[in-house]
Amino acid sequence: MSGYRFGAFHGGPDPLAAPPDAGAGLDELGRRILDGQSVRDALRDLLRQGTQGREGLQAMAQRIRQRRRDLETSGRMDGLLEDIRDLLDQALEAERAALFPDPSDDARFRESLLDAVPDDVGRAVQELSTYDWRSPEARTAFDQIRDRLQRDVIDQQFRDLTRGVDQMSSPETRAALKEMMGDLNQLLDKHRRGEDLTDDYKEFIEKHQQFFPNAPDTIEEFIDDLARRSAAMQRMLESLTPEQREELAAAMEQALSDLDLQSEMSALQENLQALRPEFSWSGQQSMSGEQRLGLPDATEALAELAELEQLSDELGEGFARTDLETIDEQAVERALGRGARDDLEALRELQRELERQGYLLNDGETLQLSPKAIRRIGRTALREVFDSLDGATQGNHEIHRSGASGETTGTSRPWEFGDEQPVDVVRTLRNAVTRRLVDPADDARLRADDFEVHETETVTRAAVALLIDQSFSMVMNDTWRDAKTMALALHSLASTAYPLDALQVIAFANVARIVHPHELPNLEASHVQGTNLQHALMLAGQFLDRHPGAQRIVMVVTDGEPTAHLLPSGEGWFSWPPSMETIEETVAQVDRMTRRRVPISWFRLGDEPGLARFLDGLARRNGGRVLAVSGERLGEYVVTDYVRSRRR
Repeated sequence: MSGYRFGAFHGGPDPLAAPPDAGAGLDELGRRILDGQSVRDALRDLLRQGTQGREGLQAMAQRIRQRRRDLETSGRMDGLLEDIRDLLDQALEAERAALFPDPSDDARFRESLLDAVPDDVGRAVQELSTYDWRSPEARTAFDQIRDRLQRDVIDQQFRDLTRGVDQMSSPETRAALKEMMGDLNQLLDKHRRGEDLTDDYKEFIEKHQQFFPNAPDTIEEFIDDLARRSAAMQRMLESLTPEQREELAAAMEQALSDLDLQSEMSALQENLQALRPEFSWSGQQSMSGEQRLGLPDATEALAELAELEQLSDELGEGFARTDLETIDEQAVERALGRGARDDLEALRELQRELERQGYLLNDGETLQLSPKAIRRIGRTALREVFDSLDGATQGNHEIHRSGASGETTGTSRPWEFGDEQPVDVVRTLRNAVTRRLVDPADDARLRADDFEVHETETVTRAAVALLIDQSFSMVMNDTWRDAKTMALALHSLASTAYPLDALQVIAFANVARIVHPHELPNLEASHVQGTNLQHALMLAGQFLDRHPGAQRIVMVVTDGEPTAHLLPSGEGWFSWPPSMETIEETVAQVDRMTRRRVPISWFRLGDEPGLARFLDGLARRNGGRVLAVSGERLGEYVVTDYVRSRRR
């Protein structure tokens, strides 16, 4: 055992890491929803900020922005030209020093040739390529120029391809490079024609493995890498000054001419641009810094900058959407490391688990919570409400489901997803036995389609109308979050502790509307002016009339006087200060509720004197009561009043 050492796992996701917990993810979503966010906004922010110890999109984007700043100040793109110019000056100085003591005409002629060498680095290298150097130091410096140019020109297209090559100018090296380039262009030509290259690519890599010891697994990845670097080289040339661009182009042409690769490199460029036209093949990029970057380093920096820019756009789009599938996980890994890729995949898996386990319903256009998720978030809201109750307050706190809703009718039907009726055990087992008698080869004991459930008939014992002020003042007064939490908590309480009750939530702003249970998590305050209590009471009365034999309960949560009413045309009419017509229409609906013998419980938010006087008058007229409530205790008051009314 002394020969074994243990350390951090590398090469992929940690196999011992816990899988994403969909339940915990839903609970965090629920907290955001209870804070007033919609389902889509809550999921979007959850992915932005991360969860369960995973880094979110926002932190990744910040790290990418920092990496871009580091690259943009990492060095100068003209580093190759400056290095060649220094070597050229060194060669010319050494040659002149060797010629100076020689009194011959040949020495003077050579000096005149050296004096006529142009300042342009590319042209200077071309003119001196046939010069017979007298100084060994000068010859060495000039050979270094040619070798550096050849290596940089090849390495800017093929990462570190020349690392294992001793002499770039040797006939063997030139022949091997030319053969490799020819085979590569043939391979890309076949790819452009749509031929299957699986075997051809393997043969190419095996034949030229000296140049590609760490080749990608697929030809698509191989082409991506080549095209990314080729496009970066094009952008680098466009980012230089015209003089620098001309010098570098001439120097590169001389290097390719020495290697006899001009035509092959030109064909490669054409193939890559045709195969990856979506890459950024034009555009300027500024870089600054003291360090001189060689051609491969500058090309790699520009290629990485382009990839970081695209990745930043993808992450930025993720801020506004909830789809992480468009983010390139390989680019994330190249930019930020394996850990960031694992975090991204964990966030994706969490979203998939939320959908797979039936918490999120996503049809591509709309995103909403399933009834299963709403029940769980409602229980969370209910716990939050009960946690705020005084310890001496009596009553049910933790609610547990104790049975199915409704009376059994004596019939049964096939089970469907989401059914909560009791299982008909006899018919379920009979279905399984019958299936196996028909097909003896079927060894499954029970299947989903074997199950049947008892039919139940819902008997409503109480009809509860909860009217919630949805006007924008609820947001301004910081009470909307409490109202939304209260609605979810009341829905959870009614569906668990009192499953035979009928609950209807009505939200009212300039007009009123019925809010179905699946809409509660996405319920938001209105930005339209108006508090149409008259319309809300009208809808509540219609709901109560559909349950004539039930105990009828009406609760109203509001923070302002009514300022709108419904016109005969069905449109909402707003007036501030409240018009007499609006007051009269609202009072008329309260009187109708009184004739139904339904007292209204008013939950007044805020200390506005006019609202207090108005609600007190309505309570005396109707026989109900007014409770002045702070936002943080709204859920406690409403839930307690509901339970008290049910027991009355």
